[in-house]
Amino acid sequence: MADKKNLTRRIIMSFFGVIICAISVGIFKIAALGVDPFQSFMAGLDVMIPLDFGLLYIIVNVLLLSFALIFDRHYIGIATFINLFLLGYITQFTYSFLQTVIIDPSIVTRIICLVVGVVIICFGSAFYMTADLGVSTYDAVALIICNTLKKGKFQYIRIITDLVCVILGVTLFVLAGGKVRDIPTIAGVGTIITAFFMGPLIEFFNVHITRPFLARA
Repeated sequence: MADKKNLTRRIIMSFFGVIICAISVGIFKIAALGVDPFQSFMAGLDVMIPLDFGLLYIIVNVLLLSFALIFDRHYIGIATFINLFLLGYITQFTYSFLQTVIIDPSIVTRIICLVVGVVIICFGSAFYMTADLGVSTYDAVALIICNTLKKGKFQYIRIITDLVCVILGVTLFVLAGGKVRDIPTIAGVGTIITAFFMGPLIEFFNVHITRPFLARA
């Protein structure tokens, strides 16, 4: 009974974490001060490739999924496929909805959205990582490099992978004809904050909230 209860809790944590992360990306887009590093890469790719964002997100994540399947399938699970097939579309819905509620936001409103977005994306990530029913294919890359390939601590590996995504995203954006003045909307202060603080903040939530929550009888 205890195992069944624990599994139920982990499934709920996985769904909750993925949905929260998807919503946070929509909030980042409203802030227009830079999205999280992986979404920065996706934003650049979205400008380069004329496909629906939800479909493009699935294609990219299928490619990343192959990396995880080769090196460590442990990180592939329910949450991975929820993320793969739903996150892009939930993000689209959230962003479209918020555009009808937050019209022509002031810089103060945008900063508030940015702060909220950073906190909840890390909060959501901590939930589905701790649930251990699979993580996003992008999160799996840093976890595999850290835990399977033993190449460093998660916090620092995550910073490196995030920086690579930002560089690729900006490069693709510019090559696709994006205007230099618009770069901060996909790689701005919000991107810098998440690139350097997502790893440590996720670990903070892991230690103080999600692991104790899962261990609770």
